[in-house]
Amino acid sequence: MSTIDKKHRSHLPMPNTQKPRVIMYDAKNPDSHNPPIEQLRPPEGAPNVLIILIDDAGFGSSSAFGGPCYTPNAEKLAAGGLKYNRFHTTALCSPTRQALLTGRNHHSAGMGGITEIATGAPGYCSVLPNSMSPLARTMKLNGYNTAQFGKCHEVPVWETSPVGPFDAWPTGGGGFEYFYGFIGGEANQWYPSLFEGTTPVENKKSPEDGYNLVEDMADKACNWISQQKALAPDKPFFIYYAPGATHAPHHVPKEWADKYKGKFDEGWDKTPRPDHCPAKGAWRHPAGLRAYRS
Repeated sequence: MSTIDKKHRSHLPMPNTQKPRVIMYDAKNPDSHNPPIEQLRPPEGAPNVLIILIDDAGFGSSSAFGGPCYTPNAEKLAAGGLKYNRFHTTALCSPTRQALLTGRNHHSAGMGGITEIATGAPGYCSVLPNSMSPLARTMKLNGYNTAQFGKCHEVPVWETSPVGPFDAWPTGGGGFEYFYGFIGGEANQWYPSLFEGTTPVENKKSPEDGYNLVEDMADKACNWISQQKALAPDKPFFIYYAPGATHAPHHVPKEWADKYKGKFDEGWDKTPRPDHCPAKGAWRHPAGLRAYRS
């Protein structure tokens, strides 16, 4: 990313006004002009950002890390980029997500546990301090378009109704300009309770029509990107895509389940390494070496 930028980005929102000077304008003088209306943009070369957070999937689940779940697109991305093996979680949903979305320790962000067990104890109230800015808000205030799709489990339970308050919702104080997904820990993948922004929406399709939330989310995300690039091609986007399909209640389409029929019948500790996975020894995580014996 280019570092040549005259804007002072250490304080957000960046000031967009200054004390006006005397401006003389003469309509009869073609050289007279007013200052242009400046639009906020990120530094030159700022990339598009897509974060995909998969719920309740182990470190070695994906074939990109030697696991038994075939993820060819993840393998392609990994082959052309970098793979990291020191990502730490809190082993709980809301704390991990709040830490990821703020860059702060989960207790500092008030999310020591999931939102449903919030208490008045310090670090466990599930309320994000207003002294901390979510990552999406920082990106938006730097000129990004922002959108979230899927699961949001960072809203205090007493603020999850359609009447708010919406301070902790993605399009409220979360910094996202667009949200399509569900509020809470889990959702029925066939009949989800969905919101668009802060407005409840009802599915027009049923499972009999081929509906599944993950496919719906993907379509919404693709359509949003197409619209964003058509209307603001000079602005990068920041997307947080968080499906809840690998979380209970595990409503997987039959054609997907059939691909793995019988492959996990012996349990996790005897799951063989698939033929399409990287060579044995390519992944050095101790748990992985136990889980993926040949």
